Amino acid sequence: MQPLIDTELWLARKRRALARPVGGADFLVRRAAEDLADRLGAVERRFGKAAALFCQTSAAAQVLADSGKAGEILRVEMDEAFLAGNPGLVAPPETVPFEEGSLDLVVSLLSLHAMNDIPGVLAQIRRALRPDGLFLGALAGAGTLAELRESMLAAETELYGGASPRILPFTDVRDAGALLQRAGLALPVADVETVTVRYDTLFDLAADLRAMGETSPLIDRSRRPADRRLFARAAEIYAERFSDPDGRIRASFSIVWMSGWAPDASQQKPLKPGSAKVSLKAILETPPKT
Repeated sequence: MQPLIDTELWLARKRRALARPVGGADFLVRRAAEDLADRLGAVERRFGKAAALFCQTSAAAQVLADSGKAGEILRVEMDEAFLAGNPGLVAPPETVPFEEGSLDLVVSLLSLHAMNDIPGVLAQIRRALRPDGLFLGALAGAGTLAELRESMLAAETELYGGASPRILPFTDVRDAGALLQRAGLALPVADVETVTVRYDTLFDLAADLRAMGETSPLIDRSRRPADRRLFARAAEIYAERFSDPDGRIRASFSIVWMSGWAPDASQQKPLKPGSAKVSLKAILETPPKT
């Protein structure tokens, strides 16, 4: 498989963002952690051993601890810097460092979109889960930064007669469900939550993306230095197409949530075709009671 993402560059930018924190720039991580708490709260069971996999901060592990639903909690990060001196494991990107059937719960927040082999990572997670173990994950999905993508594409085409990729090709929610099935996870569910953030200008959005460490890590990104003329024109197009009446621009962040269970005999199974007691045809043809 031809890699699309320079994972080392993504990590380097994450480390730089961590070393130069900007207040409020972690709003997506905080939102994802809040959503994780809600989703975990809806699960009526307790998990013996849980792993927070590549979550970049302690937020997910703290949610697990606060929920009271996990006995043992392990953090796994791609770099020691993310652990900030706290206990945890460091593993190479796209590696799930657990033995087969050793975990009851795996959660991952806002890192899977930076993996070249998402199916492979999900397959490793499935392997690490005990029967009836749960995976809950969130990643940036299709629609994220759609306004910025369109504005940059239009400006670069106008100025240079062509455009190169500058923003990741994010996963669609339907594809996310298929990825869960491909990994062998049962009862797969994928849904999307869209967060709309408003900024004064494109440059303020770009500053937040740098503070998140989420500027483009594409291998085939343009090597031509992006001059001020390109960004100035893109900012004009952005304001023309995606501004509110007060002049502020909108930026969309789509968070795709994935959940699936390691198969187990105790889980509900779909009915076999033809096993229904009453046919849909009969129901539709029965006249209503008066």
